[in-house]
Amino acid sequence: MPALNYKHLHYFWMVAKSGSIARASEQLHLTPQTISGQLALFEEMQGEALFRKQGRNLELTEAGRLVFSYAEDIFALGRELEEVLHHRPTARTVQLRVGVSDAVPKTVAYQLLEPAMSLPQTLRINCREGKLELLLAELAMHKLDVVLSDSPMPVTANVRGYSHLLAESGISFFATAALRASLPDSFPALLDGAPFLLPGEDAALRGRLLQWLDQQQLHPKVTGEFDDSALMSAFGQAGAGVFAAPTVIMDRVMRQYDVELIGQTPEIQEQFYAISIQRKITHPAVLAISEAARSAVLP
Repeated sequence: MPALNYKHLHYFWMVAKSGSIARASEQLHLTPQTISGQLALFEEMQGEALFRKQGRNLELTEAGRLVFSYAEDIFALGRELEEVLHHRPTARTVQLRVGVSDAVPKTVAYQLLEPAMSLPQTLRINCREGKLELLLAELAMHKLDVVLSDSPMPVTANVRGYSHLLAESGISFFATAALRASLPDSFPALLDGAPFLLPGEDAALRGRLLQWLDQQQLHPKVTGEFDDSALMSAFGQAGAGVFAAPTVIMDRVMRQYDVELIGQTPEIQEQFYAISIQRKITHPAVLAISEAARSAVLP
């Protein structure tokens, strides 16, 4: 198999980013014929088409999307190398590629990642958010160093990985002042019949919430379900319903979304995990996160 031609890969990457050979030729200061010819050679070497025509533009095929994802990482590392050599010839930049499950509140994710910012080395964080299943696939392909999740790695996942418990927190309930004033009784009875915003089916908190409500014989009126915790909080800020969040970020939730605390319970525990492909954590940034969590940065 012939060695990868990085000049061809760069031309491909530029065409994929710009959407057309003409725009890529302007950016590269080359003729469209040159780029088109080099691109044809690159596709011939790969053995399949990487682009298909979509009107006047080009769109990536499935194979093209795969090549593009690797090209993004390759040229990002190249830019980082140039920066290190040019600005800090004796320093070593630590890159942390972290996936954050969309069920993890953004404020919790920041608090978990914050200890890595105090490393003596220069740190460069690349955060990706999405569903746990997709993030674990990227972890398996070594595109991520760690995944932050509200649940341990599923036993059904076709990925070899290890779950490291970082923190646990009780749950608090929030509502706007106007909504709270409209709810009779005290907590938790006020939840019965109240408009309620529920985490999506992928969130580990959902099952615990529903079980607790059932045990309390409370039947709120579910007015929305959300995979993204930040979007759920935004709807809560608009008065669409009561919503729950980890007690550890209670003060930030009230400040950021201008809502009131209406009650809390330690009976529902939300957990946060770092999932890695190594049993023993060795990445310096992930190690700093884990050690800080054990030191009760998040109680």
